Amino acid sequence: MVKKAVIAVAGFGSRFFPVAKSINKCMLPVLNRPVVDFAVEDCLAAGVERIAFVVAPGEGGRQVRHYFSHDPDIESHFKERGWEQKYEQISGLHQRAEFSFIEQPRDGRYGTALPAMLAEDFVADDDFFLIAGDDLLFRPDGGSDLADLAAARDRAGVAAALGAAVVPGADAGRYGVLTTRDAGARFPFLDAIVEKPASFTAPEAYANISRSLLPAAVLPYFRRLQAAENGEYQATDAIGAFAEDHDTLIHPVGGRYFDCGNTSGWLAANLFAAENEN
Repeated sequence: MVKKAVIAVAGFGSRFFPVAKSINKCMLPVLNRPVVDFAVEDCLAAGVERIAFVVAPGEGGRQVRHYFSHDPDIESHFKERGWEQKYEQISGLHQRAEFSFIEQPRDGRYGTALPAMLAEDFVADDDFFLIAGDDLLFRPDGGSDLADLAAARDRAGVAAALGAAVVPGADAGRYGVLTTRDAGARFPFLDAIVEKPASFTAPEAYANISRSLLPAAVLPYFRRLQAAENGEYQATDAIGAFAEDHDTLIHPVGGRYFDCGNTSGWLAANLFAAENEN
């Protein structure tokens, strides 16, 4: 069982400016829960016991720290008024996992690879989930996509697996697309990660949704990364290089995927959650 997860929540949230100047985009609400809480719930359902948040310095990081840290004053206030169940939605998280926080410095480096690079000591020699805090998978059936991902990886007998949303081929240009090596193979193994392909002829595509199960052996690939032409350190470059040397499974997720890193995806997640609220 995978016991560790790294959740990236240090971005600037530029697509949500100006509100993102004061509110971390991962803390924006989907009904009465922050977006990142859904990723944490999935981690806990998969048996994760230690979660490291890679946070930004300043207010954005403080919000994540506060939400996932015990607040005895609020707890006491709720107990005095008989509202224990309200606070238990948060206090229950602290009882099921250990949370830690790694600050991502504003030193000129940026990109999706930084969280894994900064979390190397946390990962140590263990397998870990690498998750973007603004991607949401909604499972009305109560299942866990991370648990499913781990089980699929074990069935395939490989070290790494990537969660993918199956999207119409006509929409592939909106995503990073995971292509497979051999259509006749028993399992779909990663061939390449193509960022927003200009053309895509297949009827369906595997969209990369920033849900990865990776071994510690991937860390040297992150360590050797060079910045791309746009200056970004991209996790897909490290994972793609690892996949050239090691079979890496692509596994379709069961949950409904929403990219809450943009306003339309976040709004769609709220509408879907409201329609499926118990």
